[in-house]
Amino acid sequence: MLIAFRNVNQLWAYILTETLRHLGLTCVVICPGSRSTPLAVAFAQQVPDIEAISILDERSAAFFALGQAKASGRPVALLCTSGTAGANFYPAVIEASYSRVPLLVLTADRPQELRDCHSGQTIDQCKLYGDYPNWQAELALPSPDMGMLAYLRQTVIHGWERAQTPSKGPVHLNIPFRDPLAPIPDVETFHETSLQLLQSQFQPEDFFAGVASTSQFSIPNFQFPIPQEWLKCDRGIIIAGVAQPQQPQEYCKAIAQLSQTLKWPVLAEGLSPVRNYADLNPYLISTYDLILRNQQLAKQLVPEIVIQVGELPTSKELRNWIDATQPRRWVIDNSNQNLDPLHGRTTHLRMSVEDIKAEEKKINFSSDYLQKWCDAEVKVRLIVDQTMGKIDEIIESKAAWLISQILPPETPLFIANSMPVRDVEYFWKPNNLGVRSYFNRGANGIDGTLSTALGIAHRHQSSVMLTGDLALLHDTNGFLIRNKFVGHLTIVLINNNGGGIFEMLPIAKFDPPFEEFFGTPQDIDFAQLCATYNVQHELITSWQQLQQRLNPLPTTGIRVLELQTNRKADAKWRQDNLNNFARDIAI
Repeated sequence: MLIAFRNVNQLWAYILTETLRHLGLTCVVICPGSRSTPLAVAFAQQVPDIEAISILDERSAAFFALGQAKASGRPVALLCTSGTAGANFYPAVIEASYSRVPLLVLTADRPQELRDCHSGQTIDQCKLYGDYPNWQAELALPSPDMGMLAYLRQTVIHGWERAQTPSKGPVHLNIPFRDPLAPIPDVETFHETSLQLLQSQFQPEDFFAGVASTSQFSIPNFQFPIPQEWLKCDRGIIIAGVAQPQQPQEYCKAIAQLSQTLKWPVLAEGLSPVRNYADLNPYLISTYDLILRNQQLAKQLVPEIVIQVGELPTSKELRNWIDATQPRRWVIDNSNQNLDPLHGRTTHLRMSVEDIKAEEKKINFSSDYLQKWCDAEVKVRLIVDQTMGKIDEIIESKAAWLISQILPPETPLFIANSMPVRDVEYFWKPNNLGVRSYFNRGANGIDGTLSTALGIAHRHQSSVMLTGDLALLHDTNGFLIRNKFVGHLTIVLINNNGGGIFEMLPIAKFDPPFEEFFGTPQDIDFAQLCATYNVQHELITSWQQLQQRLNPLPTTGIRVLELQTNRKADAKWRQDNLNNFARDIAI
């Protein structure tokens, strides 16, 4: 507290950080730099109430903070110096916006008189992130005035609230500072006199009395009755889409209750927790992508109504089927965003699925339609499981299927984009392990994969990441976090030396330029790479070996379990098999 009255910058920074501490901030990620010195010093003074983590690379730092906020559901602060440092936060800010993750982005800046005059490390930081933040503001220059300190306190409170309501997302505060930046006495007599007067008058208990931690914002409790249109329909489906709910079991129970009331099947995306609480839902369909590749089945199973909970699944088969058949659609999601990229006949219900009043009602029809879905699921699931069980060689697609059955209960699992996320949708077997699946789906492809996973795993249960080689290589600076990281992360690395997702696209038939510009093999020795960062590495040569390494999991450190596969053979296996799992199925 005493350090706050050495200069006006330090007082300003103390009010900001102390307000955040009262609000309930528990973690700040700090990137090194000069202009942010007052805030870095003030946050250091808040330890251990606020954990302050120093991370060198701004892009890694931002995705690490994103992972922390995903896991906790609470805002995490992110601090950097002036100039392009803040620009490196941009990809994570965009992801936070689309994925609705609460981030409080604090960018230090030079004062107005040093802008637009080629002063070093200065760019235009106002509205640096465009319209992606929930809210953004530039703070006034620090001033030793009680009214201005009250302004700062209330602005920070407002930023904290806007990061969480009406939808979670990023908030950006641009914070200019004049010299001196270090906590040394001000040379200006006016500031020195004002600080002395403030110190004699300032009563922190009274000043922060109205600042309270809000774990959640009060939303009126209501229950939305099931529309009659749903109750009268015997050809409806529920799509449990991409979701990362804070209370996954309650979320799954609500979907199951709605499903059993309506007697509708639940098509559950691999990234939905519904597949990891399988016993809650007797009408769970996990093989819909494979089923819909059979054109006869796809025609037989056309629905009249679709209830979409959260965002649409990854499956292009499912999206094309819905787009072609144009059923009446309802989207249940409590955001203010448009979640219908197909532009169908859609009604958005701005609420959580838990708000649906799904009491048991007598449905006056026997659902042959539901039975057809369930029959198809049983048959296709059996074929998938038998096929995968017989595969001894290391191929990419089997990893997701095996992992779905062997992880310790409630393991946090980060799933990288490109092929891992698709293999999870195709092959992730329903289970009752309560695995907590996390992912970045809003905007980027492979950006920030490792750093996000480390953020999720930090001070969390021992965690796992499933990734390809390019996604890991794109973010190897994340390994620099290792000395700050508390907990354990196992990285299951599918190394097929390039971009396997592109092998599935039409461009793969055109080489050149395919291999150089799309396949992009990097020819990296991951054992050497891991040794450079002092990260444990092990080459996995059998599925039994992988199973032994994933259960039980270690409790500390970072390790890479590398499975080497052939990219073109992986792609050929999918091309040969994906369309055949349901080829001979009749219902």
